[in-house]
Parts: sequence; structure tokens; C-alpha cells
Amino acid sequence: MSVIDIGSNSVRLVVYERLSRAPTMLFNEKVLAGLGKGLAATGRMNDQSVDQALAAIRRFKLLAEQSGSVETYILATAAARDAANGPEFLAAVERICGVEVHLLSGADEARLSALGVMSGMNHPEGIVGDLGGGSLELIRIENGGVGTGRTYPLGGIRLMEASEGSIRKAEKIVADALEPAIVQMPCTGLPFYAVGGTWRSLALLHMYETGYPLHVMHDYSIRAEEALEFARVVARRDPDSIDQIDVVSRSRRGLLPYGALVLEQVIRAIRPSHVVISALGVREGYLYERLSDEERVKDPLIEAASELNWVRSRSPRHAKELVSWSESAFALLGIEENEDEKRLRAAACLVSDIGWRAHPDYRGEQSLGILSNAAFVGIDHPGRAYLALAVFYRHVGLVDDAVSPRIRELASTRLKERARTLGAVLRVAYLVSASMPDVLPRTKLSTEGDRLILDLPTDLGDLSGDRVLKRVVQLAKVAGLKDGVIRVAG
Repeated sequence: MSVIDIGSNSVRLVVYERLSRAPTMLFNEKVLAGLGKGLAATGRMNDQSVDQALAAIRRFKLLAEQSGSVETYILATAAARDAANGPEFLAAVERICGVEVHLLSGADEARLSALGVMSGMNHPEGIVGDLGGGSLELIRIENGGVGTGRTYPLGGIRLMEASEGSIRKAEKIVADALEPAIVQMPCTGLPFYAVGGTWRSLALLHMYETGYPLHVMHDYSIRAEEALEFARVVARRDPDSIDQIDVVSRSRRGLLPYGALVLEQVIRAIRPSHVVISALGVREGYLYERLSDEERVKDPLIEAASELNWVRSRSPRHAKELVSWSESAFALLGIEENEDEKRLRAAACLVSDIGWRAHPDYRGEQSLGILSNAAFVGIDHPGRAYLALAVFYRHVGLVDDAVSPRIRELASTRLKERARTLGAVLRVAYLVSASMPDVLPRTKLSTEGDRLILDLPTDLGDLSGDRVLKRVVQLAKVAGLKDGVIRVAG
């Protein structure tokens, strides 16, 4: 299936493997057609932008067919909605694709943006803001639901033209337009979820400016005070004079100061605790809305980890067994977990064998790289560090020398210790089971006094050995016990 998204600045095609709780992208391409350029002054999309957009849509139709897409959805937003020649343009799109175009209202955009954030974040609460070329949508999400959305004429292209290229004029336009948001969209103590290509470019620039260790955009979080100061600086400087500006494409740089200015004024108006970047927005919200109620309540992290398990592990069933085996081990060792930590541990178990095809010397390193940068949703950056560290420890041992200290810094002390303990549990489990199913359920960890005991049934007694014993002892010490032993029944 595929989605063509016609915005005021870009036209994009995304082809997905299938409709699911954690959809996998097969292909993603955008063209910056600039349909919103000149719209405020003329009331029409200019002919050159229209021609460029239609050429892109012809290409996208063919690409979707080549990809085997069985269904194509077409979404159009502010430019096509506001332009006098919008109906004519949309009719041309429908002739090319043979599919009805869904022309979204401002309220539709706000709702779908919020649903996109809900589909990709773990229980989000706060305000969602979607900045496009023609408009800004703000909407509240709380208690698993979507509130009333509001649209503001503050898209990057529209703001640049309305201010005639003057940041001072733009600042007044934005401040005046957002004044009602102070009362309408209070966000004190809650995150602001930022959606849109210009804000993603701004966040990418911040990543490089601060030397952030991951370049994963989704769920990148910046304290509101830091985001406010950074946005203020970017809004008032020539983009080409900013360090690391080369990470932002030239086609995006012209709108960057205006996107920064809008973010600055949004933060001043609604006073969030953090700015959290969402890579998911209207497109993903549209797909999420099409899911059944049963699918919507599934955990996208666990769904994505399960798919990776089936694709990359030696035995997907064994990885599932690790979830319950590690749960029993944590309970035995008195390691408390909140609900989020439980789901992180489950996900780590599911992906703990994805690096087995690599050379043994590099399995830990490769798994660390894959998991810290994977296209997962429903997980924040500390959670990514937990997954990556747990599987790294499972392969390499409980050593930190080969791990970037910056990756370790992403996780709290609590998460790092739980990742280390899980790594020790996995090191015992894999040496006993050789990654094969139906073995671990027949074994058991127990304690007697200050000793950790690995119990094996009689017919598996020959699995005992010095290497296994060393790992049992290591796990015991990680858990604060003095010794570990292996006991064979009978």
C-alpha cells in the first residue's frame, strides 16, 4: 500500500509493506514543489509549481505500481485547500492516479497529526504541532484521546511571503496569531510534539551542534529552555553562517529561520516542558485511523521487535521463550520493573539474536549499531540505549570498553543496570539453549541463601560445564549474590 501526500511545500510518496501497527517503509521520496509559493498574494498555486507537482505524481504512481502497491491513498492539505485553482489541480491528480484525493481540512490535519503522534509514541500526553508550508495545526492529546484542533496561517512559505522576508515582521505576525493559544493550548509541564520537515531539519541541526550520539529523529527530546534559545538564535542568523548548517539540505534552509521563529513563539505561548520530535504525522495518522480497534491497542515497539525477530533470529520461538524466562529471573533476583521497563526487556529479548550471522567478534558491535538506530517507534532514546546495551552485553560480556560513553549516557543509571542484568541473564540462557526452542522452559533459576542455582533436568545434565558455570556465577554477582552453582536433578 502507498500514500501520496500533497503539501504546501513538498509532495511525497511513501510505500509501506502493509497496513499494520508498526508499518515498515519500503520506499520514501519527496519533491519540494512549493505549491504554496505566491498563494497568499495571488490566491493561486503558480503554474510552475503545479507542473512540478503533477510530474512528481506521475512518477510516484508508476513507482507505487512497480512496488506492487495494491492500494494508494492520496492526501492534500493547505495549498490545494486554499487555492482558487485547487479543484482544477486535484482533478488532474485524480485523472493521473485514478484514485480519489482526500482533501483535508485544517481540523482533519490536526486530528491526523495527533493520531500520527499517538501511533508512534508510548502514551503521549501534551500538545501536537504540525508545521507545514501553509499552516500550523495545534491539537491536544490526553488520556489516549484527541482534543479539538486549531489551525493558524503560519506555515513556513506563507509566513515568509506575508512578512516580505523580514524576521521582525514575521515575529509580530506569529506572536499575534498565537496569542489565543496561551489560553487555548496550555501545555505547562507537558511535552510539545513537533511534526513537520522544517522542524525535523531544525532538530537535526541541533543534534550536530551538540554532538548528540544518535541521529535518530523520532522521539528526539530537547528541554524547552534549550529549544527556545536554539530556535531564537537560528531565527535571527543567516543560515549559512551557522555551524553544521551543511546537515540541512539547501532546499530547506530558506524556511529554517521561519520554522525556528514559529517554534520559539509556540514555546513562549504554551510553555511546554520539552520539545519532542515526531517523525510520524498526517500520513501515519491516516493509516492508524484505518486500523481495527484490536490492532490500535497493540504496542508498536513489541510489534516491530517481533517482526525483526521473525526475520533475523535463528529461532523466533526461542526469543519469545526468553521473555518469560527473563521475567522469572528478574522476579527471583528482586529486580523491580515498571510497565515501560517490562516492555523494553521483552523487546530486547525478541531482538537479542538478530546479529548471529555476523562474525562472532563483531556481533555485539553490529547489534548495538542496528538497535540504537533502528526504525522503531514507541520507544524514546534512553529506551534505545537499553535495547542496544542489553544485546551488546549478551554478545561481548559485561564490559563497557567498546561502547561509546555517549550511548551509555543516554540511559539512566537504573536503565543501564537493568540492561547489564538482562545481558547477564541472556548470556546464561543462550549458552544453555544454543538459541534453540523448548530448552529454556525445562530449566529453572532459584536461590538458596546467597547462592544462585541453575537447575537442569537429568537429560540435560551434560549441558553443564565450566563456561556455563562462569556465567551463572557472573549473573549471581551482578544480582548481589556471592556464588552460583549448577544443579542437575536426580
